[in-house]
Amino acid sequence: MEELLFETQGEGATFYLWQNERTVVIGRNQNAWRECRVELLENEDGKLARRSSGGGAVFHDLGNLNFTFLMPRDEYNLVRQLGVIQSAVATFGIETSFTGRNDLILTETGEKFSGNAFRFSNDTALHHGTILINADFSRLGRYLAPSQMKLESKGVKSVVSRVTNLGLKNPELTVSSMKQALMHAFEAEYGAYEPHSWDLIDKEKLEQKRKTYASWEWKFGTTPAFNVSFENRFDFGCFELLLNVKNGIVESATCYTDAMDATLAQRVEEMLTGCAYGSGALCERLNSGGAEEAAIAEFIAQQTF
Repeated sequence: MEELLFETQGEGATFYLWQNERTVVIGRNQNAWRECRVELLENEDGKLARRSSGGGAVFHDLGNLNFTFLMPRDEYNLVRQLGVIQSAVATFGIETSFTGRNDLILTETGEKFSGNAFRFSNDTALHHGTILINADFSRLGRYLAPSQMKLESKGVKSVVSRVTNLGLKNPELTVSSMKQALMHAFEAEYGAYEPHSWDLIDKEKLEQKRKTYASWEWKFGTTPAFNVSFENRFDFGCFELLLNVKNGIVESATCYTDAMDATLAQRVEEMLTGCAYGSGALCERLNSGGAEEAAIAEFIAQQTF
């Protein structure tokens, strides 16, 4: 929906409020596997999303409220836009500040409650961000904590920040009350507004956008190149596997082993080259081989992706 609004934005400003349930959202140039435990997230009915803007990884649930400003590029004013968010929060007696990393923080403690990211075309500006109100931080830490496997990424790594829920500062501050405060603050800054009509949305084009953003190609195929290694001792000997991954595909595999089977390393390298990165795809390739390959597959299946 945000992408569609971006493409059809005309005069004036659009203010869009939205939520995701149990979703890790990564920046356009980030490595999904570097930023979160992808398979754990998906196995627990979570979603991974890659947005069109830059910036770092964030966790969304229904205790978090997201906002998007869209407007002609020559009307873009970050201070004015963030002022809407700060004014809304101020109605609950909470003083906030803007930091150099495009974050909104509590002035008193320095804790972050809102991260922001941006996108521009020749004519249109997009500014979106999060507002933590009553988010489940246990899940945030569970999914956002990066994998412990030895992975060297050329993508952009997120900066870890101290975060807090605004609801802890004022129990009257809920997602519902914040929505109302934001709409009042937006109106006070930009003037009277009209709700966007659902009838004006091109449903067919919206579905095309959904399919694109839900696709493996968008979420993983655009991943920056990275290298990852796995190492273990098996009954047949020591084994080290090095993978060079580009656009989510194993571009090359290199194996080192002291196994008596002189052809094992070459077999594994040939099996995994061209394979989609992820434990499921890697294990499927390996399980098509012999007992040694199956043992390697069992080990890979136990790793965090």
